[in-house]
Amino acid sequence: MSPRPDVTVAAIAERDGRFLVVQERAARRIVLNQPAGHLEDGESLVEAVVRETLEETGCAFVPESVTGLYLWRGPRARTVLRVAFAGRVGERDRSLALDRAILRTAWLGREELAARAAELRSPLVLRCIDDYLLGSRYPLEMLNHVPPQGLAARAVP
Repeated sequence: MSPRPDVTVAAIAERDGRFLVVQERAARRIVLNQPAGHLEDGESLVEAVVRETLEETGCAFVPESVTGLYLWRGPRARTVLRVAFAGRVGERDRSLALDRAILRTAWLGREELAARAAELRSPLVLRCIDDYLLGSRYPLEMLNHVPPQGLAARAVP
């Protein structure tokens, strides 16, 4: 087991009490998840959540706040550090192809997701929504991206 967690980001987008989710293939299962994915080399956390949301939904995501940081030890002793962002999405750009693992996108209410708990990719899906619904919001300025070679730190827009 590696002591280093996988760093992931997730987008929490809500419209009229419903949340944007993706139905995707993961580990030989079909699951529901927020638009989410791994931080790539050289990108900031904000850049990662914007990219992942666009790749998985075809929608531009505008992060407005951080809703939480989640450390979770999943199956096969894999540890994940998830940074969840609340924000807005635009309409889907149908000219963009979605990631090949994505089957579809949907807007589902919290209770609909809870009723489908067996289909959730992880318990983080509902936990992030619950924290969002409780009003958990932290400014994006709490995140700092430090460029290579120790150059000056900058706040992430």
